[in-house]
Amino acid sequence: MVVATNELRVRARRFSRDWKDAVYREKSETQAFYEAFFRIFDVERRAVARYEERVTLLDNTHGYIDLHWPGTLLVEQKSAGRSLTVAREQALRYFDGLDNAAQPRYLLLCNFQEFELEDLDEREITRFRLADLSKHIHKFAFIMGVQQPRFTDQDPVNIRASELVGAIHDALLSSGYGGESLQRLMVRLVFCFFAEDSGIFPQDAFLNLIEQRTTTDGATLGQWLTNLFEVLDTPEEDRQTYLDEDLNAFPYVNGDLFEGALPMPSFTSELRESVLDAAWFNWDGISPAIFGSLFQSIMDPDERRASGAHYTSEQAILKVIEPLFLDDLRAEFDRARRRRSPAVREAALRDLQKKLGSLKLLDPACGCGNFLIVAYRELRELEIAILKRLHPSGASTGALDVSQLSMIDVDQFYGIELNDFACLIAEAALWMMDHIMNRRMSEELGRTFARIPLAAAPHIHHEDALELDWNEVLPADECSYVFGNPPFVGSQLRSATQGRQLRRIAELNGGTGHLDYVTAWFFQAGKYVQAENAKIAFVATNSITQGEQVATLWPVLLERYGLEIMFAHRTFEWSSEARGKAHVHVVVIGLAPRAVAPSRRALYSYDDLRGPPERTEHAVLAPYLLDGEALADPNIAVRKSRVPLNGLPPLTYGTQPIDGGHFILDREERGALLTECPAAAPFVRPYLGAREFINREERWILHLRNASPSLLADCEPLRRIIQEVRAFRSESRSPEARELSKRPHEFAQTCTPDEPFLVIPETSSSRRTYVPIGWLEPPAVPSNALRVIEGASKPVFALLCSAMHNAWLAQIGGRLKSDYRFSTSLVYNTFPAPELTDDRLQTLSAAADDVLDARARFPDERLANLYDPDLMPADLRDAHRQLDRAVDRLYRRRRFASDRERAEHLLGMYEAMIAPLPANGPRRPRRRR
Repeated sequence: MVVATNELRVRARRFSRDWKDAVYREKSETQAFYEAFFRIFDVERRAVARYEERVTLLDNTHGYIDLHWPGTLLVEQKSAGRSLTVAREQALRYFDGLDNAAQPRYLLLCNFQEFELEDLDEREITRFRLADLSKHIHKFAFIMGVQQPRFTDQDPVNIRASELVGAIHDALLSSGYGGESLQRLMVRLVFCFFAEDSGIFPQDAFLNLIEQRTTTDGATLGQWLTNLFEVLDTPEEDRQTYLDEDLNAFPYVNGDLFEGALPMPSFTSELRESVLDAAWFNWDGISPAIFGSLFQSIMDPDERRASGAHYTSEQAILKVIEPLFLDDLRAEFDRARRRRSPAVREAALRDLQKKLGSLKLLDPACGCGNFLIVAYRELRELEIAILKRLHPSGASTGALDVSQLSMIDVDQFYGIELNDFACLIAEAALWMMDHIMNRRMSEELGRTFARIPLAAAPHIHHEDALELDWNEVLPADECSYVFGNPPFVGSQLRSATQGRQLRRIAELNGGTGHLDYVTAWFFQAGKYVQAENAKIAFVATNSITQGEQVATLWPVLLERYGLEIMFAHRTFEWSSEARGKAHVHVVVIGLAPRAVAPSRRALYSYDDLRGPPERTEHAVLAPYLLDGEALADPNIAVRKSRVPLNGLPPLTYGTQPIDGGHFILDREERGALLTECPAAAPFVRPYLGAREFINREERWILHLRNASPSLLADCEPLRRIIQEVRAFRSESRSPEARELSKRPHEFAQTCTPDEPFLVIPETSSSRRTYVPIGWLEPPAVPSNALRVIEGASKPVFALLCSAMHNAWLAQIGGRLKSDYRFSTSLVYNTFPAPELTDDRLQTLSAAADDVLDARARFPDERLANLYDPDLMPADLRDAHRQLDRAVDRLYRRRRFASDRERAEHLLGMYEAMIAPLPANGPRRPRRRR
């Protein structure tokens, strides 16, 4: 059982209070202290760890470990006030005395009031006092078998390198040198910068060539680069006998990178200096994933938007590949290295290495290969860790022939990419990463090893992935994993070709009008792995787990291809590595054929969209990326309803004039009209949409439906406006608008309540904790950017203001960019309302009054300010919190720990609400494994 983080914090605070006055001595109280500590996590200490374990030290003396959990945790406890420095020295002596299988990952040093937790694998030390235990309790999740996810972001040095390359690119482009020639030149230059500092080229060979052999005005730089590129594409045995010695020192690289001559630009002294600046930069620590950043810098912004191309940071890539396969492989390595028998341990490690060498990975939207590059690096890192265990003395003796040790090569990696230049980048970057990892292995194990000239090649195919049978690239029965970052193109931005592709691939009878383009890759991947064991994970826009898309996509995809969601990252903010970073709200979804889906599914949730996630485990995950264990149908999707299913009053649209803006007036236009036609005043009414309502902005609308013909005839400005509206409607492509031109003084849809009415903005910033809703009074006219409830009561207001309703809106409603988009048929009509007895109605009315009273203390303030999370008045915030508690208690007695829990509870209520009762009474939710 994994305890929720909030519950852990509560228990940790209780533990801190119980032991805050401890002045205990080490021996007498250690065991009571740790019995209580392990109970925080619902783990029985005696089931995993032992006290006072005897260990033989390296000097053949003996010691006793205060608490030892073999392979996981070693505790060295001191009396209150004692130094932890001495404790650490003692713990490390004990560590060295343990055999490999028993050596732990974590050291905990403690003197009852101070803690020091060291993660030996990550080389991370966390220090804190007992009073702050609750703030750091997540660091101990390993006690429950949960390793906290670590998704590191890109090293800033990579960004600096990208900026240096970008400066060269921009200068060349502004000089008139562009197109494919510029692209290929930039890739070749980056490879040379990298090759010099990573050992592919002789040290400083490229820098010296530019600095010493080219003229300072840059005039000869182009010719020297042409000569160099030709040499890099020529085997040593085929080179001219009298080739310049500086050129002949460069190795033969092979591959397609330097194949073919390039037309060279005219370099200036400034351009030469830019090239030298980049050559002087130390590229030794650069990730080849920078090629993706480089490519994004080069691409035209309009082309990038049309293709949906985004280049994912290493942080986001790890969020895909770690739960997809790396976590399992690392766990397998941990199990293998902990085997007590040396023979069994060696066999297990060798089997794992063979497994790594047999994997085949496909990215069907690989771009510049970032996913493949990082995956290759991580698999090679794991292989190096295996080899270090198999050959512990290799590094010291230098006796190993490391060229014979690695079983992983770039030809295990497959990609499909529409852009031919990106294909070239992906291949080059994978070769660069291969060189980095070969050098890493050499440093760890033996003699220097480099695969130059290049032999094995990654399988990067220049094709449209949606027009290709992926079995032609890699047969599905040979594929281990499908993953990547397909194009981010919203349903409204798809090209005609993209729309046709999606319709053909999805094969949906009801159409694909509102599906994002990325869903085509989900359908194609599902079809590809059907009846095989390959697993899938894609980054996608979060809109495919919200709004209308859920009902269209997920029930069909999962059932048609026999898939289940095996892990997911809920919405987080993705950012590109490149200059001019893109910020998109995305999810990561991993899928597995039902036969090989894991029994426990990891879900990563983000309180802060830019921060680290909280990891929880579940038996079933629903398409909304919620716990689906309590649902009879985990794949249930909320579908639109024309009428409220919840007993709430009808919600309608505001006024929609379809007038080309001619009926709508600003302050000056209103003043001019009333100066010329004072009699028109009763028909000029305040007109509020979402923006005006939230920001207290003013505009007006001409509501002429009941105006007398004589007024319209005598007022020249009104007559002119009516003529302009008629012309606008007559010229419209909409049959509705053309028909409406016969009644030019009327609205297409009229909503003008005679009594105060409740309004809800159609869109609201997702920054806000609460959607700002409230009442308007006649003569105000709500626009169709507001939703209207006539005669709404305070209990309805309380429900719609609550965190419970906001959780439903955030999960079930669609988004406009990142803003909440309120839908009558999808959100309001389907919201599962609690049973409202008289007592409950009174409770809600009182809570609503408190919120309205808090607002009333700021009569001239805009709702935008009152509901800004950074500016919200304390008493208004407190009133909302009390309202939330009141509403939450109507749904269940136990408190909700998060909005995700609220959404999960509501989804179960929705399922019950729409399900017909069987003859033998209410059905019980089916619990999944």
